[in-house]
Amino acid sequence: MCHPGWTRALTAAQHLSDLARLRRVRDRIDREYARPLNVEALAREADMPPAHLSRQFRLAYGASPDRYLTARRVERAATLLRSGDLTLTEVASAVGCSSQDTFATRFTELVGMPPTAYRRHAAEQVPGTVRNREAPAAVPHLA
Repeated sequence: MCHPGWTRALTAAQHLSDLARLRRVRDRIDREYARPLNVEALAREADMPPAHLSRQFRLAYGASPDRYLTARRVERAATLLRSGDLTLTEVASAVGCSSQDTFATRFTELVGMPPTAYRRHAAEQVPGTVRNREAPAAVPHLA
């Protein structure tokens, strides 16, 4: 029979192991968001059942792996749209979306406006970084 302290220690060790595997899954999504990724493949790599991975990932990061991947793709797409150099089809492809329609739907859900409106809005903004209350350049004191 197991001692209760051992059970707690084993449970804590398993929890830490799960967190490390979840971090590796999140890091892979962050690195490879443009590649085809699915929960089954991520779960195999993490040596976890897919349902367990999804549950634990949601608890740890506030979103399922699929939702996290979609958010990462939309985040990157927003950056590409602000640059204005690529067509919408090229942006969708660059972030790993095979369908421009699906891309536009997900983008609109997360950003609150379609990619075309987002690009137009971004183009109307002042280009470059705007610094608030930047200190004036120091004038050298000449003696």
